[in-house]
Amino acid sequence: MNIKKALVTTLGTVAVVGAGIFATNDTANADVKVTVKQGDSVWSLANKYDSSINAIEKANSLNNDLIYVGQTLNVPNSTQATTTQAASVANNTYSHTTSQVTTNTTTSTASASTGVSGSEASAKAWIANKESSGSYSARNGQYVGKYQLSASYLNGDYSAANQEKVANSYVNSRYGSWSAAQAFWQSHGWY
Repeated sequence: MNIKKALVTTLGTVAVVGAGIFATNDTANADVKVTVKQGDSVWSLANKYDSSINAIEKANSLNNDLIYVGQTLNVPNSTQATTTQAASVANNTYSHTTSQVTTNTTTSTASASTGVSGSEASAKAWIANKESSGSYSARNGQYVGKYQLSASYLNGDYSAANQEKVANSYVNSRYGSWSAAQAFWQSHGWY
């Protein structure tokens, strides 16, 4: 048996059990009701309300991560989100997906490995939210996708996986890290 997989499974199971032990009736029913506004995404709501994408999807029976302006969503508290996320990790099925809120059109969603973790992942997600609200299909003139990269950098391959790969390469060559890129964005309004 793969030791890394066994460790992840064991830690995930411990997290689920631990979250269950500390949950009370007060926290188990403390959902927040949120009315979706233009620019919101499941990811941004999870981040704003200290929840998780999986918990929001489950609480609202979302099949494709697509939400609409004016829609009311239940956003579970962080205890419920932690339990849901830990259960997903224990089953080795957790993936991070986001989608752009739309009013009249359907936006396709995709999932791809971000290739970073910890504070770097947080800085990368922050930039993606500022650039495109986390949408791989966002366009602004010659700038394409989640990280609003020049179309010439993507060489015609606008897939989520290529956007992630090219964004990591661009940031590493220009700034050295996503944290440095975020700091630059915060002082200049772009990266």
